[in-house]
Amino acid sequence: MVFRQHRLSRALLAATALTSATATPLFAQEGPAADDGETIVVTGSRIQQRSSYDLANPLVAVTAEELEQSGNVQLVDTLRQNPALISSFGGAQTSGSNSDFGAVGVQLLNLRGLGEDRTLVLVNGRRHVASLSGTAAVDINTIPNDLIESVDVLTGGASAIYGADGVSGVVNFRLKRDFDGFKANGQIGISSRGDAGQRYGSLTYGKNFADGRGNIALSYEFREQDRLSSFDRERTGNPLKTYGIVRNPADFPDDPNVPDRLPFNDLRYADSSLDGAIDFDFDGIPEYTGSGKVYDRGMLLPSSGGLTQGGDSTPLAGYQGDLQAYNRVHNFNLLSHYDFSDAFKVFFEAKYVKNRTFTLAQPSFDFYTYLTPDNPYLQDRFAGIADTSEGALISRDNFDLGVRGERNDRETMRFVGGFEGDISDHAKYELSYTFGQTKSKILLTDYRIGDRYFAAVDAVRDPATGQIVCRSDLDPTANIDPNNYDAPATTFTPGAGSGCRPLNLLGNGVRDQAALDWVNADIVNRAKVQQHVVSGSISGDFGQFFELPGGPVGFALGAEYRKEKSSFVPDKLLQQGALADFSLQLPEQGSFDVKEIFGELSVPVLKDMPFAYNLTFGAALRLSDYSTVGKTTTWKVDGTYAPIPDISFRGTWSEAVRAPNITELFAPRNGGFSFISDPCDPVYIDEGTQYRVANCKAALTALGLTPDQIAAFNPENDPQATVSLPGNSGGNRNLREETARTWTAGVVLRPGFIPGLIASFDWYDIKLKNAINTPTAEELAELCVDQPTLDNVYCQNVSRAPDTGYINGYFVSPQNVANFRTSGADIKLNYQFATAKAGSFSLSLVGGYLDKLEFIATPGADVNVDREEAYYPKWNATGDITWKLDKLTVNYGISWFSKTLRYTTEQTDANPDIAESKYLKYKEKWQHDLYVAYDVDDHFRFYVGANNLFDQQPSIASSNYPISYVGRYMYAGAKITM
Repeated sequence: MVFRQHRLSRALLAATALTSATATPLFAQEGPAADDGETIVVTGSRIQQRSSYDLANPLVAVTAEELEQSGNVQLVDTLRQNPALISSFGGAQTSGSNSDFGAVGVQLLNLRGLGEDRTLVLVNGRRHVASLSGTAAVDINTIPNDLIESVDVLTGGASAIYGADGVSGVVNFRLKRDFDGFKANGQIGISSRGDAGQRYGSLTYGKNFADGRGNIALSYEFREQDRLSSFDRERTGNPLKTYGIVRNPADFPDDPNVPDRLPFNDLRYADSSLDGAIDFDFDGIPEYTGSGKVYDRGMLLPSSGGLTQGGDSTPLAGYQGDLQAYNRVHNFNLLSHYDFSDAFKVFFEAKYVKNRTFTLAQPSFDFYTYLTPDNPYLQDRFAGIADTSEGALISRDNFDLGVRGERNDRETMRFVGGFEGDISDHAKYELSYTFGQTKSKILLTDYRIGDRYFAAVDAVRDPATGQIVCRSDLDPTANIDPNNYDAPATTFTPGAGSGCRPLNLLGNGVRDQAALDWVNADIVNRAKVQQHVVSGSISGDFGQFFELPGGPVGFALGAEYRKEKSSFVPDKLLQQGALADFSLQLPEQGSFDVKEIFGELSVPVLKDMPFAYNLTFGAALRLSDYSTVGKTTTWKVDGTYAPIPDISFRGTWSEAVRAPNITELFAPRNGGFSFISDPCDPVYIDEGTQYRVANCKAALTALGLTPDQIAAFNPENDPQATVSLPGNSGGNRNLREETARTWTAGVVLRPGFIPGLIASFDWYDIKLKNAINTPTAEELAELCVDQPTLDNVYCQNVSRAPDTGYINGYFVSPQNVANFRTSGADIKLNYQFATAKAGSFSLSLVGGYLDKLEFIATPGADVNVDREEAYYPKWNATGDITWKLDKLTVNYGISWFSKTLRYTTEQTDANPDIAESKYLKYKEKWQHDLYVAYDVDDHFRFYVGANNLFDQQPSIASSNYPISYVGRYMYAGAKITM
């Protein structure tokens, strides 16, 4: 599957569990209202309902108590135990080299695995401003944990109620209202290895006044998470205990009875070293290390992407940076309302969030950088040892020059104001204005300025003083970059007094700090997102005019205006293309607005009749007019039928749309670099679709390559082809909206002969057409040759060198070309009972079954089946048992999903001996959690717990799958309420 958001890993798609119970375990759903007739507004409808049980749309709620029992400081770690949100990401996905530019430390929700931009995040039923420029993605770090009353997860038909972006569903954070009193929470936690620490604290004070007509509540929350380096764990930082699965060197030529790929430890990047790998004869193979040692190349692993085992090359262990970013959040909230009368009630909310994140990624590197024959460092090290008359090439991974990092400072403000009231006993109104803004300062640390770096590396000895200096100080006309003879100096003026200090690359840690200070720079980029929403609605029922046998017809009518603006301003050095490690980046700016009208009906046909305990139909319609894509229509029809109280049937049929976001439309054409494993390489040519072999031959033949040259084509083993390839990315102003058709059908069982038991089963089916697809550079290369012909949009954006056939350029851009389909089942069971002496018990089971997960890259292309591949398990489940006895509460939870394939189905179908059977799949996930709380009195609770109690570790050759890198995590906390 080839949807992507922020270049993060493909996310797990599974099913949402659906239920209607009041149990305490995770993901219990609100039960039916009491018989007092009180009506409430639940997520998924603007019409007042007796309870969420009346909804045809399956809705799952996570309560404040359940969030506390999870022991997770980070909200996403709890929410992604819900099968529908299992693909959500934080932690390793937004740390180190995995994080996209500007997205360090974010926590993004991803419903059904269709992407965070297709998941609509609401707070109290209203939109929340995005956290990343150009997107609709909301960082869950901005949500205050302690104010949450419930998190409602709704899939299917949500766009008709709440608007675009919700093609996969809605996650609504319902915050507490009318808080009266004082509450303080505190929690600390750490892994069993003494790292990955977290700290949490909150203070909330609320006061009712004017005989309960008014309320004001203030809240402050602090969360902090420690940075965890991959060097801190042996399985990711120790070369001898860090494994990767690569091509078996004993299987050339291919023997179908011998596995093609095996796990190897001590893997290293061939022909590069921490202290420099020096090549004097220019054949691409080093003879010495920069420290003067004869270079030990180790065991070369052919067709592995340029890896060796052992030797002096740079280890893969620890190379990709942090497993977990540092994250610190200060969150201030004000919630207030005052009821002048039933007809006029004023409300106001304000939020300010300050979030700082930091991570270290991978170091800068040099591939075949030229050292001149008169370089004094070269002469001092190798004169008399090697022939330096032609100079040398150096390849190096520059850990000692400063590992590249990223620090993001985000400030989020959000204000909601409005008024509401009763028009009559059968109707009410609401009018509100929401303003949100996220400002980000994105600091890139220890990035090399290109012209300064190469000027510093080009060192010579000053004949007048004998001191080592930069050549450009003596000769201002000298070439700045010996690898690019046309490169001028752009950030300094060559000549005496330029500030250039010579830089020695021969050896590890031998550099001069003054030279580093001159060549390295901290790059400051700024982004801003703004959102304005004006919304008004009238809701109620027609009871004053007529009623059906099931009751009055409910309705909601309204209109909304929304404007979204986003801008990104890169550092001047980035705009100049002056960095050695980052291509040119241009400013991005864009906006759109949308005008909408919407309506909703709930028609209770029958109620409390023989064979018709409840029969209700519903419908919703939303008409939108975008400044970018024009007019769109979203609709939903649904129904519920309960012949008796013990059983209820429900179903929905809906169409939802998502308009392209600002980055997809307006991103400028920027440069970039990507590693691409050429799909036409003999190692990979048989691991694609049935079309790959023929298409690769056709593409290479079109360049004039002969059959012999094509047979010898093997870029994976060619040094020129293993470096980062230059390319471009940009937006597409011709994008149109994408459309999703969704249906759900389910049954809810409440057997009266087993009080406290409820079970539900729902089937979902989602077809997303005309989908906006933005592949990575690697996916772009694969999609080009995996289509029925080379005449496709992906091949139009891939270029190959005419003399070698290697891919030498690419352009990544979103296109309305893809179709997705997913279907499966959501299963839920809750059971509660009390005993006379042993206390009360609550049992919960949430399960998901993935029946289909299909992707069609372009119209007419083959279906790509992704079910059971990595991150897409066929089965998953979460179970909880909660026991309460007097002042003691104990919760035990298990989170599980089935084995998944390490390779794609296309790879395993085309190459049955791709790996030994025990390495074909990632192991199952088994996470056991324990929470124990004791209420000392009515005002003080103390609790302790452990997540991943039995310390399950990720699979071999993986740092974070199928379970977190943290391992066993222990915590303790206390709560005071007054």
